[in-house]
Amino acid sequence: MAKKRSGGGLTGTQQAAKFLGVSVLSGAVLAGIALPAAGALGLAAKGTVEGFDEIPSNLKTPPLSQRTTILDSEGGLLATVYSRDRKVVPLEKVSPYMQKAIVAIEDGRFYEHGAIDLKGVLRAINRNAQEGGVAQGASTLTQQYVKNVFVEEAGDDPEKVAQATQQTIGRKVRELKFAIQVEEELGKKKILENYLNITFFGQQAYGIEAASQRYFSKHAADLDLGEAAMMAGLVQSPSRYDPINDIQEATKRRNVVLQRMADVKDVSQAEADRAKAAPLKLKVKTPKNGCITAVHGAGFFCDYVRKTILSDPVFGKTAEERQKLWNLGGLTVRTTLDPRAQAAANEAAVAKIHKDDPVAASVVQVQPRTGKILSMGQSRPYGLDQKQHQTTLNLAVGSRMGGTTYGFQVGSTFKPITAAAALEKGISPATSFDTPAQINLPESDFRLCDGKPAGYANWEVNNEVESEKGAYDMTSALGKSINTYFAKLEQMAGLCETLTMAKRVGYERELGKPIKQSPSATLGSLESTPLDMAAVYSTFANRGIYCTPVAIESVKAANGDKLNVPQTKCTRAMSERTADLINQMLKGVVEDGTGTKAGLSDRDNAGKTGTTNDRKDAWFVGYTPNLSTAVWVGDDVGEKRSMYNITIGGEVYDKVCGGCLPGPIWKIAMTGALDASETPRFAPISVPRAEKPKDKEDGGAGPNKPAKPNDGKPGDNKPPANPFPGISLPEDLLGGGNGNGNGRGGNR
Repeated sequence: MAKKRSGGGLTGTQQAAKFLGVSVLSGAVLAGIALPAAGALGLAAKGTVEGFDEIPSNLKTPPLSQRTTILDSEGGLLATVYSRDRKVVPLEKVSPYMQKAIVAIEDGRFYEHGAIDLKGVLRAINRNAQEGGVAQGASTLTQQYVKNVFVEEAGDDPEKVAQATQQTIGRKVRELKFAIQVEEELGKKKILENYLNITFFGQQAYGIEAASQRYFSKHAADLDLGEAAMMAGLVQSPSRYDPINDIQEATKRRNVVLQRMADVKDVSQAEADRAKAAPLKLKVKTPKNGCITAVHGAGFFCDYVRKTILSDPVFGKTAEERQKLWNLGGLTVRTTLDPRAQAAANEAAVAKIHKDDPVAASVVQVQPRTGKILSMGQSRPYGLDQKQHQTTLNLAVGSRMGGTTYGFQVGSTFKPITAAAALEKGISPATSFDTPAQINLPESDFRLCDGKPAGYANWEVNNEVESEKGAYDMTSALGKSINTYFAKLEQMAGLCETLTMAKRVGYERELGKPIKQSPSATLGSLESTPLDMAAVYSTFANRGIYCTPVAIESVKAANGDKLNVPQTKCTRAMSERTADLINQMLKGVVEDGTGTKAGLSDRDNAGKTGTTNDRKDAWFVGYTPNLSTAVWVGDDVGEKRSMYNITIGGEVYDKVCGGCLPGPIWKIAMTGALDASETPRFAPISVPRAEKPKDKEDGGAGPNKPAKPNDGKPGDNKPPANPFPGISLPEDLLGGGNGNGNGRGGNR
């Protein structure tokens, strides 16, 4: 229903609209869609007024799709991403030449007529009738703008785009109605500004600013007469007049625009002639779009940011809302990426592993206390060219965020979690077990969280070498990574308690699945991701408080509004005392244990090595009080290979271990990231140790004798049950995805 004035009648604009509907609308429609006049005038007179009045009186103008800029934590540019390359600018930032050129060639009477140019309509009707076919249209700049709005709103949906551009009377009537409203509400200058920002200029450039950068590598405000004329000439047919593909055709079209500007007195004939005589001097700038253009090897992190915006409900309740936000763009995303840490992680990832090696490396760093992801490095470059060994698979994360479906077994890097669960239960670090190189433990001694036994067979556990036997306390067992000790420690601490601790520290957050309840978890048979493991160990650095990883610090919309972003959630996973004890014990790993090649000499640091069965995965996860870093090395393509007798980075390894390859990579990453930074220390604490053996007669702890035998209650030194013979599972089932691993090879 038509909107009424307060006096009871239609507004002047609406009266004009109705007049057009019955008198010249037919001609305007026909001329505007470039159809011949003969035999068609009656189409619009038939029921047009009624339909015209029913069209909504408010034009929905969608925000324009623009570039999204992704920045590091210091404001440096990481990447520019867009579905349409556009940067909206106000009219005062567009060259006056450009403003005059586009009006001259597209709608010379723009400032003289309203939404519809009656003279132009009559001229087009007459010309079309004379030619007997399509010869001339009469769409005004305002009508073209309205049409472009419909196209923009359709986005990349082919069906909607077809509807927005179909050559029908109904669409043209709708376009005319909105054009009248736009003229009344926006005014000429705003219409011109909007038109210049929405229009497609070819070569993926939308809007005058992006087009100016594309063809001349300059701002729209700086276009000279000849450049502006060329740009204005593109609008009619961006492909036909594309100067990059056909500079002669583009030059001819430019000269047509220049002459038109002279004809309407926008420039003198002499100015137009001088500009015509000058050759087109392009300075083409190839647009950089997407995470493939990210600097410092940050493509994987950039894609993680994209996935965060597309998946986190804070950016929209539905997937459609989040996708629309991303496609609309115009966002300024400030991330947590530290440029120094990223450069160090990227350097470390490629320092000892080549991009064409049979295995790959992932390096990821997290800041304790904040959960901020500071870096993501990978030995294979980000990209789509497999011949160049590029990949888009982010080895640091799970499949939901563009990474692996199953994750990677973590080997002995899980053992500190078992130690934390034991300490929380009151078990002393001085607890010492007589640990032979091979033991069998009843699965029934390990209880699931519902109280049921974990199984009814025997679990066979082996140390890596036969010489690893004797009495170990928690500190020495972590340092030497003794499998049999940690199997007994889990037996004493409880399987459910151990897995509950793993959940508290985010062990499988990225994989998004519940942790499988298996006794072999303590030996690292369950999968995780490098990002999750970096966050797990940051809990120790943060004195027992786990913070969920985050990648985004702030997001601004195109209009400057601040959007909500995901916030880290910090929860206490263990007591400060437990974390402090773990820190001191893991210092021993890098000082005189399996991780000595990784140790940093200039600051407090701690960590743990990990190698899985058959050496299919190798890890080093370590930290200082202000940085946690996880390094994984393994086969990232197809069937996972064992890393025996293998050449990696030009060096031959008879067998890869956590301390001999991931460890040195970790050291490079940490050294570069922490260079010139503060050197905080771990909280001092005295770690109880088992009594050193004196001799076998005095009751001391000999090589096959526990330090203080007792009744096996929590906090005691004797395991709660004696092993008994039973059924052993086949070796090829142990330590794999079925969760029954014996951990052989998982302690280095």
